[in-house]
Amino acid sequence: MPESSATMDRAGLDRLVDVLRGHGYRVIGPQVRDSAIVLDELDSGAQLPDGWGVETAPGRYRLHRREDPAVFAHSAGPGSWKQFLHPPRRKMLSVGPDLTEEPVEEASDRYAFLGVRGCDLASIAILQRVLGGGAQPDTGFAGRYKDLFVVAANCTEPGGVCFCASMGTGPGVTAGYDLALTERADGGEHRFLVEVGSEEGAEVLAELNARPAGEDEVSQARDAVFAAAGRMGRAMPDVDIPQLVRDSRESPHWQDVASRCLTCGNCTMVCPTCFCTTTEDVTDLTGEHAERWEKWSSCFELDFSYMHGGSVRRTGESRYRQWLSHKLGTWHDQFGSSGCVGCGRCIAWCPAEIDLTAEVASLAELHEEAGDADR
Repeated sequence: MPESSATMDRAGLDRLVDVLRGHGYRVIGPQVRDSAIVLDELDSGAQLPDGWGVETAPGRYRLHRREDPAVFAHSAGPGSWKQFLHPPRRKMLSVGPDLTEEPVEEASDRYAFLGVRGCDLASIAILQRVLGGGAQPDTGFAGRYKDLFVVAANCTEPGGVCFCASMGTGPGVTAGYDLALTERADGGEHRFLVEVGSEEGAEVLAELNARPAGEDEVSQARDAVFAAAGRMGRAMPDVDIPQLVRDSRESPHWQDVASRCLTCGNCTMVCPTCFCTTTEDVTDLTGEHAERWEKWSSCFELDFSYMHGGSVRRTGESRYRQWLSHKLGTWHDQFGSSGCVGCGRCIAWCPAEIDLTAEVASLAELHEEAGDADR
């Protein structure tokens, strides 16, 4: 793999969007819409969120104007890259009036993701293991992932609900990208250190007219990323979390969480790694045409665990425990890692202001107290 770095200015970022579009990619990146920074297709670099930042806290997300023109100085918004690789809704089957199956064509778009943070880069790798790996891979996901071009963005300004450093997924990116950017918007200069992660990335960089980066620029960029690790708004407790979850199956804390949780499923919808789906069959009014659709589902739904005779997890307590236990515990057994990447979306977009890191800390405290009482 090529190892090189270069520096480009803000115009170079616009040029990057144009070059990727010229290579036939649909470029997806951040932009301001509906009082949030969302991910959507870019027609040009002018749509990027120059000078916008966000304020995040449990149950809170607010845009604000920055004093500098930084493009990537904001933390995770309500959407994630998952929505493009694992769409919220897709047609699986179509049946005509003579009951013959009609072909369903999967979208063949080639995506280029611009501005992928370390936490989200880790989430894409997790989805690849979950949906793209195994004996029965999701062919739709595999097709969309196959030609993916990733422009990562090292994080230099984490948000109030970020805890990627304690999950080992950020703030810097380490692998899985074609190009990686580190933005610097200080001292009257606005520039981007560009690092190459693949042969394809090197080819794109060659078209950007970027100049070679100096050692001081590389050092300053890496110092900024290192400093960001110490400014996380949250941290997951430094304990054996899978073991803690196993030991806390009967903890009274689940009842405390259930008294606050609305079981709305917001946390699973904004989570970049939650992958559960359900299917529904629909027909037109004549009954001559039917379709089967796959759509996102959530373990917080009462019917999610429905079996003959009723749902297995009837209470909010059992459904929250299922979600957290899988995300932080049994995910390790199934897929070899945590299912949480520390992006903080579930905290910011929870209407009940439930903080995943605080709930795990409470479980750890109660478990320790129970251990002290037994000794």
